[in-house]
Amino acid sequence: MRRLDQLLANLGYCSRREARAWVEAGRVTVRGVVATDFGAKADPADVRVDGEPPDHPAGLLLKLHKPVGVVCSHDDREGPRVYDLLPARWRARNPAVTSIGRLDKDTSGLLLLTDQSPLVHRLTSPKHKVPKLYRATVDRDLASELIPLFAAGTLRLEGETEPCAPAGLRIISAREAEVTMTEGRYHQVRRMFAAAGGATVLTLHRSRFGSLELGDLAPGQWRELPLDYFARESRG
Repeated sequence: MRRLDQLLANLGYCSRREARAWVEAGRVTVRGVVATDFGAKADPADVRVDGEPPDHPAGLLLKLHKPVGVVCSHDDREGPRVYDLLPARWRARNPAVTSIGRLDKDTSGLLLLTDQSPLVHRLTSPKHKVPKLYRATVDRDLASELIPLFAAGTLRLEGETEPCAPAGLRIISAREAEVTMTEGRYHQVRRMFAAAGGATVLTLHRSRFGSLELGDLAPGQWRELPLDYFARESRG
């Protein structure tokens, strides 16, 4: 049960003050009856706003194909944001929609977005070891010796003392490889190649998060997922 003004404000329809005006204008009904008290509590399932059910009252989980050139920051001073690709109402939700982990500005691919903080914690916590698959192209030929080095769990990034967790490396061609990793340190894939052999990553793309594939989703496009997607995955 939630207050009507709080429900509308939290779902991004308007401010709490504006929500009160919406109720007073008769735009909100509860079980088919026009609401008159903006402070009244109701089950979101019983509420209609301009005749329509509330917009995702239980929360949002999205997969998005992040293009190169957009950032995962909420600060619009950093440039175009992934959140600008979403409907305006979703950008105004409280709690805010945020990314589950980040991809840097020059990395493309699968990004998860949600307003469910427990899900963010569960999928980014190192103890859960959720695998992510990246494809990288680099500026020099890749030696096969990098495969056991990535897998050993002994590779240290510049400026860090704790070695990286074991990661899978599959060399596709002389200068292209796939990396499977369970960590999410700052610019980690790029720094691993630099630390292992001095290679500079030219392009980086994430195609999988856990068992979730990016698939045919076009750059800049998003798709809704069930909120329990990863819970169902863990149950097998």
